[in-house]
Amino acid sequence: MTSTPKMTFAPLAWGRGPLVFEAFLEPTCPFSARAFPKLFDLVDRIGGGRIVMKIRLQSQPWHLFSGIVTRAILAASSTPDGSAAARQVMATVFANREAYEFADHCSGPNMDVTPAQLLARLEGQSGIAIAEAFASPDVTREMKAHAKYARQNGIHATPTFMVDGLVRPEIGSGDSIEKWVADLGQDAALPA
Repeated sequence: MTSTPKMTFAPLAWGRGPLVFEAFLEPTCPFSARAFPKLFDLVDRIGGGRIVMKIRLQSQPWHLFSGIVTRAILAASSTPDGSAAARQVMATVFANREAYEFADHCSGPNMDVTPAQLLARLEGQSGIAIAEAFASPDVTREMKAHAKYARQNGIHATPTFMVDGLVRPEIGSGDSIEKWVADLGQDAALPA
């Protein structure tokens, strides 16, 4: 009897530098949506050789489709395009948030949407085929790993940012990219 090999998941990480910037995001949170594009600007501004930016998914129960969307993002990270596919799925959700969230967390047109319909919507809008990977029990293991890591670091709200393993509450999603760079002590990376 042969066993099915476990899925592998590409890390949601960009850059390769010694400075570690971790962003805990909830994929249907409006504040996480505000932070999301800045994360990649941060890597570009500081330089991928000086920083590694990691996204940690923090599903929150009051965002009622959060678990499904989080699972879909992680499923995308297991596809051949790995972190690029996961980034595309995240970008799709953040750009079309009303398609993946309830009005006031409890009402609106999404009340009649099934998980299968939501997944089909996400595949259609993102262009990433994730349904097969979504159904794997290995995705549950990856979801639990993200949740465990957040809990071990005392993360409860999103977005929350950590730098080199320490939570940095002064960094917020509404801040400018210039403030983020300055908060990280990377002013020298800014163009003259």
